[in-house]
Amino acid sequence: MSAAAADEFTVFLAGDVMTGRGIDQALAQPSSPELYESYVRDARDYLRLAERTSGPVPVPVPADWVWGDALAELDRVAPALRIVNLETAITTHDRPWPRKGIHYRMHPANLDCLTAARLDCCVLANNHVIDWGYDGLAQTLASLQQAGIRTAGAGARLDEAHAPAVLPLGDGRRLLVFAVATGSSGVPAAWAATGHRAGVALLPAPGQSAAEQLAARVAAQRQPGDRVIVSIHWGGNWGTRIPRGHRAFAHRLIDLGAADLVHGHSSHHPLPAEVHRGRLVLYGCGDLINDYEGIGTRGDLRSDLGCLYFATLARSDGSLRSLWIVPLQMRRLRLGPPDPDARDWLHQLLSIGGRGFGTSLEEHPEGGWRLAYASPR
Repeated sequence: MSAAAADEFTVFLAGDVMTGRGIDQALAQPSSPELYESYVRDARDYLRLAERTSGPVPVPVPADWVWGDALAELDRVAPALRIVNLETAITTHDRPWPRKGIHYRMHPANLDCLTAARLDCCVLANNHVIDWGYDGLAQTLASLQQAGIRTAGAGARLDEAHAPAVLPLGDGRRLLVFAVATGSSGVPAAWAATGHRAGVALLPAPGQSAAEQLAARVAAQRQPGDRVIVSIHWGGNWGTRIPRGHRAFAHRLIDLGAADLVHGHSSHHPLPAEVHRGRLVLYGCGDLINDYEGIGTRGDLRSDLGCLYFATLARSDGSLRSLWIVPLQMRRLRLGPPDPDARDWLHQLLSIGGRGFGTSLEEHPEGGWRLAYASPR
């Protein structure tokens, strides 16, 4: 192994993994199917929509079904760590959060759906983790702990919600994953963790003061040699414009030395990436797994395409060595290769949006794209 290769590691990142509703109904131990949505009252309807659109789903599907071709890609790359935003409660509790339009849950008996992908960390600072109340959150945390999957961004008290997931990198080094959410992503203000109440790590707004407070928390936990990812659930579900405040917040975290990589999510579709002072900013990773087949597009935007992000960072300083993006498409509630039109749409979305950030996409020899960017001086 060369000296350069020894001084780097690869981490797998993805956006929203939503294994509730239709996906939970397709698994071996589905939850009770009743929903409390305006138009859909039975979670099995989402399964039926997927089948109507793409063909029959062999219910009950095996635990690894939804990951499809993603598992082969993960095995091929063999990243040091695997991190996703889990946007589903894992619970049997049946009292939904009042006056909330959408509630996601997966039965704890279906946890092998997550362990099939050998996930190391699930980020929980998002707008669905408390869909089934604080009891549902407690069961979610306990279920993931029992499965050996670390969490960040939610906890029984404020200090637990703010604490990072600590992941080993070998040679005594660690990767710290801090997770926060903003109200703009739909997180109710009542979900904010406090000193005496469970909840999520909720930012009042992604401004300079919030960046400095988060940087102070990072500094208090960081040891020499640690690398840091800050995972942020922010912004609306649809739209291609990156808010100016999001960009300023990400830059400030990097400038303060608080983040080697910013992992953004909330939008149902991927958003462009940027490299600031040699550090990667993923403004929106999009949905990787959802049950939206048959719902249709949102104007020109679509949510059936997800991406696997393989970011290779320097162990010594956290700078980006490379980013490989592998696009996949959901069909029959399973990830597979995108059709040519879908792939072209996503390439155009990321390429056009990246121009203002000085990034572009190049074809990767093993499929997907490599992020091209100007190296910092």
